[in-house]
Formats: sequence, C-alpha cells, structure tokens
Amino acid sequence: MISTRSLTPVLLLALAACGGAAVPDADDWHAALRRGDGVGAEIALKHDLTRGASAIELAPFLGEAELLQGNLDEARRWLARGNFAPDVAGHGFHMLGRLRLAERELPAAGKAFDRALKTAPNDPELWVDIARLRYRGGEQKQALMASRKALALGPRNPAALLLSAQLVRDAQGNAAALPLFERGLEAAPNDPDLLADYAATLGELGRATDMLAVVRRFAAAAPGDRRALYLQAVLAARAGNHDLARSLLQRSGDLDREMPAAILLLALVDLDNGNPAVAAQGFDRLLSLQPDNVRVQALLARALAVAGNDRELIARFAGTADDRYTALLVGRAYENLGDRAKAAPFLDRALRDPLPAHLAALPPAASLEVTTLRGTADGPNTVALVRGLIAARRTRDARAKAEEWLKRHPGSGEAMALAGDAALAARDPRGALRCYRAAAAVRRPWPLTKRMAAALEASGKSASAEALVTAQLAGEPSNAEAAMMLSRRLAARGERKRAELLKAHAAAHGG
Repeated sequence: MISTRSLTPVLLLALAACGGAAVPDADDWHAALRRGDGVGAEIALKHDLTRGASAIELAPFLGEAELLQGNLDEARRWLARGNFAPDVAGHGFHMLGRLRLAERELPAAGKAFDRALKTAPNDPELWVDIARLRYRGGEQKQALMASRKALALGPRNPAALLLSAQLVRDAQGNAAALPLFERGLEAAPNDPDLLADYAATLGELGRATDMLAVVRRFAAAAPGDRRALYLQAVLAARAGNHDLARSLLQRSGDLDREMPAAILLLALVDLDNGNPAVAAQGFDRLLSLQPDNVRVQALLARALAVAGNDRELIARFAGTADDRYTALLVGRAYENLGDRAKAAPFLDRALRDPLPAHLAALPPAASLEVTTLRGTADGPNTVALVRGLIAARRTRDARAKAEEWLKRHPGSGEAMALAGDAALAARDPRGALRCYRAAAAVRRPWPLTKRMAAALEASGKSASAEALVTAQLAGEPSNAEAAMMLSRRLAARGERKRAELLKAHAAAHGG
C-alpha cells in the first residue's frame, strides 16, 4: 500500500516578477530554449531586439519560445509570414510546421517541414515532428519510418527516444518501451516529457513505488507542469485516497476537462466516492469525445444505475445493450419501474453462458442510407459505412469498401484494422488476421487484441489466442477484461485454482 503521506502535492513555484528580476544576458536564450524555458527565452530574445538585433534573425526563436508557452497567437506573429534570415530559415520553417501542427493544419505543416528539410535534412528533431505529423495524418507506417530515421540521426536525442518509446509501447506493450525511456533519461535526466511518459508507463505495469519515485523527479524538474498533479492523482486513486485524488485533479486547472484520461479518472473517483450523478456527467462528457468507447458506455450505465436514474439508463442503453453487464443494468432498471415484461429479455441476456468469447458488431453512427450518401470521404464516414453494411449482413460490400479505403491509405493502422473487421464479419479469419497483424505492428490496443484472439480462435489456433491475451495482461496488469477472459478459459478446462486467482485479480482491478 502506498503511503498517502508520500502523495502530498508538490508546491508549484511562482514565476519571479519581471520588474524586479535582472535582465538575462544576451546569450541566455539559447540555453533557455534548450531546457524548454519559453518565458526565459522570450525575455532574453526581446532584450536582444531592444539592443538592435535583427527581427528576421530572431523570429524563428521567438516563435519557438511562444510555442513552448502555448501562445499560438504570438507564435503566429513571428512565424506565419515565413520572413526569416537565410541562415536561420531552416529552423524558422521547422517552427512554422510545429505551429501548423498545433493548429491542426496538417497539409500546411507538411509544406513547412518540406521547406525546413531543404536546409536541415539531418536534424533528428525535425524528423520527430515529421513522424508525428504522419501519425496524426493516418500514415502510421510512414511515421514509423520517420521515427527510425530520427533515432538513427540522434541516437541520444531525447525527443527521438521519447517518440520511439511511445511507438514501441503502442505496438509491443509497456514493458518493451521501458529501455527506450531509460535511454532517453540517461541523455536528459530532467526532460519533463520523458519523465511524464515513463511514470505513466510504470503505472500501467503496476509498479507503483517506481512510478512514485519518477513522479517526484518530474515534479521537481517541472514544478509548473500540470501533468505531475494528474500522475499524483492516479497514484492517490489507486491507493484508495479519493479525496486527495480529487483535490489534485481540481488543482490541475482545466486538465480534468481537457484531457480524456483525467476526465475518466475524476469520474471514477466520483463513482467510488459515492457521487454517481456527478460521475455520470463526467462519463457522458468523455463519451461525447469517444463515442465508440465501450468501457466508458458501461461505466456511464453503472453510474446511472447507482444514481437511480432508471429512465435515462433505459433511454440511453436499451437499444444497444449487447454486453451482459449493460443488459443486466437495463433489466434491473425496468424492474425498478415495475415493468417485468420488458425486463425479462434483458435479464435473460445477462444470464446467458459467459464462457464463449463474444464479439458483437458495433452499431453504426447513422443509418445505412445516410452513411451510403456520405460514402468514403474520410475515415469516420468510412467506418460508419462499413459498420452499417456489416449490421445489414452485407459483408461482401463491407469488405469491398474497407479494402478500397485501405488501398487509398496503405499506411493507416486504422484502415488495416477496419479491413480486418470486414474480413472477420465475412467469415474469413485468416484474412482478418493478416490485416490485424499489420495493424498491430503500428498499434495494438486491447480491442484489437480481442479481435485478433477471436480470429485466431476461428482459425483453430486456440493456444495462440490464449498466448496473445496472456501477453497483453502481462504488459497491462490492470486490464480486468483480459484477466476475466483468461479466467473463463482456464475454468472451462478445469484449472479452477488458476482461474480463481485471475478472477480475484480482475475484481481487484474493477472487473
């Protein structure tokens, strides 16, 4: 058990008032930018301007200083015109690309990075940003290639190591990423981004004591970074100290409204702390951001049930209660309202045999008529169309649309997974596995692992399916669903003792 005393919030340091502080030396802005101090860099750069330095020489660095502070309007003032001195133009267009990326103007970011490459083709941090642009643009395979180039150009570059660690974690699991985080911290022991992600990864592996030590390092290295409060809140919540967790999240500014993980954590804290109505509001807000998140749907249903909002629970979930747990909640809600006839089918569904693996097609976001009209103009429309075709049992058409989208976006992990879903729905588990494995090389979240396991089972490879889920649980010990899946499998073949241990593990993690 973690001592709640050790989770006391780290005090935030106030910025010194500029009026009473000494003006930094002219060269200080270089060091300030290297350590990520946007405020200090801006003060020193503007001091240089007052002493006659050229604005077009300093514009890239002033833009960078503003980006570090999140001041996009000010960054735009220095970068948007692209008016840079020739000797700093490469850096200027690199920063302009970062600005466009922050503004979600992906084509404009690409053009700026292309111009930066002409003068700085071997800058590892430029290749890191190109990789992030490609990833966000749905070109995950190309992003992997760019990240490898960045690491080859800067084997000790913190940004390149951080990106590589994140991509390895996505594809191979939390444990596989730890050596890359550690290499990065050897090169840059106080890098806030490395420390934050390293701490979170240790937490996912269940290494709470190690996580706490890294969070303390992070808070000391970046006392004003709100992520330190969020990570402390995670530790407090896992230690059962809900009041401290809530206090830390509330002190983090708007993080509990901006960051999905923080929204989820606060809602879970409220649910565990006896405030289900407030928790339901948080889950509902998160569901508006992630409408296909099945786990959040179940949590919202539970919060509504505990709060006694039976009518809202029925209105929200009676038409989509495919899983046993949500069906149980809907059935009980009907019973609470005295309608046993409507409760019966939901309660029957909840009591069905839990042992077989069950995959259900997610309902489409709109009617098939609407999604057909929208076609495959973008990713969300394509997903909705393919889902609608699967729900209508038009699996051949679903597969054709998914494969058409994959041909147009061959580097997209999401397109690969969608093609796998269509193949699985068409009863081609081997074809589905080919697509799923390609998607998993980019990113392998738990929902993809479940579908891969189902495809392996359908291909007669039960042992491989079990090994896949076991590996997922090893890298994600808090995954209650994976633990229950393995527990059921073991119970079905008579290994009761191991099955009970896994069941207890799942219960301890919310299963």
